[in-house]
Amino acid sequence: MDKRKMILGVMAGFLLFSFTLPAQEMARKDVSLTVYNQNFALVRDVRSLSLQEGINEVRFIDIAGQIEATSVHFKSLTAPDKCGILEQNFEYDLVSADKLLLKYIDKKISVITQDDIKYTGYLSSYDGSQLVLAEEREKGPIFMVNRGNIRNLEFPQLPEGLITKPTLVWSLMNGKKGRHDVELSYLTGGINWLADYVAAVSDDEKSISLAGWVTVSNRSGTNYQNASLKLIAGDVNRVQERQVVMKSTYAMDAVGAAVPEQFAGRELFEYHLYELQRRTTLKNNQTKQISLLTAPQVSVNKVFTYSGAMYNWYYYDNWQGQQSNKKVAVNLEFKNSEANGLGIPLPKGKIKVYKADVDKTLQFIGENQIDHTPKDEKITLFLGNAFDIVGERKITDHKRIANNLYRDSYEITLRNHKKEQVTVKVIERQWGDWTVIAKSHDYTKEDSTTLSFNVKVPVDGEVKVTYTSEYKF
Repeated sequence: MDKRKMILGVMAGFLLFSFTLPAQEMARKDVSLTVYNQNFALVRDVRSLSLQEGINEVRFIDIAGQIEATSVHFKSLTAPDKCGILEQNFEYDLVSADKLLLKYIDKKISVITQDDIKYTGYLSSYDGSQLVLAEEREKGPIFMVNRGNIRNLEFPQLPEGLITKPTLVWSLMNGKKGRHDVELSYLTGGINWLADYVAAVSDDEKSISLAGWVTVSNRSGTNYQNASLKLIAGDVNRVQERQVVMKSTYAMDAVGAAVPEQFAGRELFEYHLYELQRRTTLKNNQTKQISLLTAPQVSVNKVFTYSGAMYNWYYYDNWQGQQSNKKVAVNLEFKNSEANGLGIPLPKGKIKVYKADVDKTLQFIGENQIDHTPKDEKITLFLGNAFDIVGERKITDHKRIANNLYRDSYEITLRNHKKEQVTVKVIERQWGDWTVIAKSHDYTKEDSTTLSFNVKVPVDGEVKVTYTSEYKF
């Protein structure tokens, strides 16, 4: 580095600078990203560089600021058996205003104020408001310059050890002189993706049109120009996983023209991989959305469910005054099958649901989160509570038959104020070794602790469901 002075502009007391460390010219030939929905990515970066025979020092810049240095893998594609790393250093001591000043304590710099007065001397100290300079170390005089009044600072050179970009420095042993195509792969944090879905319910509420979007966010500290992009959906185990929640602020169309399929999906180990069928650029601090799927007609069922109990334990003899829920939930259910217009592995994400008003404008009617869903599995979306359907639940009788045997009777009341008949699925939790000994309606045993009644409630009508169970503990 020569001894010419480099002038750094200062605005409002902060330094603006642009330095470049000497680095070998490396033409990037290819870059690819495999992004995991756990806020990390695998980067594969192919570049071309010229190597001498023997030991070479190579500085690899334009890498992710959140690189996991222990994950770096280097390979010469030109001569993999003749080129390897002896030593690797990850340098991330980036230049900043205060770091420059710290490096120049007891060294000579020049300060130019807003009114063009120039002070040259040895930097004695600094803080957030002022610099202290001594024209001579021992004799002075001493100048105290307000940082808000500084226009320019002059430093002889960039101090050793400060860099402007995160840099990998390698000591390479090379046995083949000439140009090499080299591949660098590493893991980095700060890149995440998630799936978002938008559904529009048909007028007869028997189908939806479904659009899926991929939102990719890059906070890794570098750009990926013209990159190939792959996405991994699944729960990949990491020893130390950093949790970062990325929020999308983009609006997405619920209904629109069919978009050409952009992602090809396939299995990878026990996960699913989605590969973008074109290249894309992902800039640092950018959030990008890409269409994942369009399904114009997916059959759905609207299901009303009522779960009246508001306790998660058996009350034994403390049965009086147990509160009940009055809300009847409304759900949409559909099967992720090819026959139903889908049939692809759906990555986890949020589904926003809309329905057209009488003037054909879409209105938001609810949202829900789905987990990773394989093909041919059922999806249930809870959207909210029905306004015109009300439920009540009470314990009408409680008896202790023996020390470990109880008998309880229940009454569930459903009232329908809609203009059409509805069917409500009543869900009841059971306890211990249970047996239903009396009932007003047939029920279905859902699992070892749950039963359900499908109850038809007429227009402006009321229906009561009663049953008695015995619980052995």
